[in-house]
Amino acid sequence: MFGESNGKAREKTLSRVGRKPISVPPGVQLSLDYSQVTVTGPKGTLIQKLHPEVKVTLENGMVLVERLSPRKFHRAVHGLTRSLIANAIVGVTDGYTRSLDLMGVGYRAQQNGNNVVLNVGYSHSVEIKPVEGVIITVEGNNKIHVQGCSKEEVGGVAAKIRKVRPPNAYKEKGIKYSDEVLRLKPGKAAARKA
Repeated sequence: MFGESNGKAREKTLSRVGRKPISVPPGVQLSLDYSQVTVTGPKGTLIQKLHPEVKVTLENGMVLVERLSPRKFHRAVHGLTRSLIANAIVGVTDGYTRSLDLMGVGYRAQQNGNNVVLNVGYSHSVEIKPVEGVIITVEGNNKIHVQGCSKEEVGGVAAKIRKVRPPNAYKEKGIKYSDEVLRLKPGKAAARKA
């Protein structure tokens, strides 16, 4: 008895992301297959695979995602599928951009064709090659922009660049996302002076 009432209360407080219909903007074509959704727009084409236990329908220019049961797994896949389809639609219309900043004396980035060459304090330079569908551009000497229509691929390439020299919490050196807030630490020397 207690378990049933608790489950019903929990069902009401859960996020209802999966239930929100996704509007398909003009200029975007969406085709449904049994196992995937193909989204085509001005920026390109994305194919999103679907979980077999989620039902996706297209009605009056709106994409509806339905789950098969209120089980925890189906609720999780429901919201995830809805978010992935919405991200694909945004990607083919507006695209995604992730920017990174290089911090440190002598740290710089250079464009080499489609690739970017990083000089970040190592004895050698590091060259990053983008995956297909992702464009890397360098602004000035210390700002990098990663652009593409796939949110997953843009985020993956940006994370790969950041991983070359993650930001140091003590020395204010490294590669960080432009919107990343760093909590810099004073270190032992500052503690001794105090």
